[in-house]
Amino acid sequence: MVAMTSFGDLLGPQPTLLPGDEDAESELLNHADPKQVAAEHPTASIAWAYLAEAALDGGETITAYAFARTGYHRGLDQLRRNGWKGFGPVPYSHEPNRGFLRCVAVLAKAAQQIGESDEHARCLDLLEDCDPRAAEALGLG
Repeated sequence: MVAMTSFGDLLGPQPTLLPGDEDAESELLNHADPKQVAAEHPTASIAWAYLAEAALDGGETITAYAFARTGYHRGLDQLRRNGWKGFGPVPYSHEPNRGFLRCVAVLAKAAQQIGESDEHARCLDLLEDCDPRAAEALGLG
């Protein structure tokens, strides 16, 4: 009998579920300034995601790219600390994973806008590998 992970992949790794940063998440939900939240909680990808999305929406593509890349790298650090080996499911349905996934999505969008097609493709591939539903949920599909 072949075992399946809870994410439905045959013999694949179990989904990585980040613990989140309750303080940062609460502050952001209570409309704290994302810049202040990022300064106080620099490892919280969700704060960088807020900053990246606002910058992209404001037409500040390079700033969005920089914020998204920071949140992406902070998210990679957290994923690795939580057992992720560079592949395997990172479900979008798990709220604390969304900061990282949102950063990857903004990085993809900003890379596309500046003509960095390789980075855009890598980000789309990463989202697909993490959760096939993530790209569409994040406005990329």
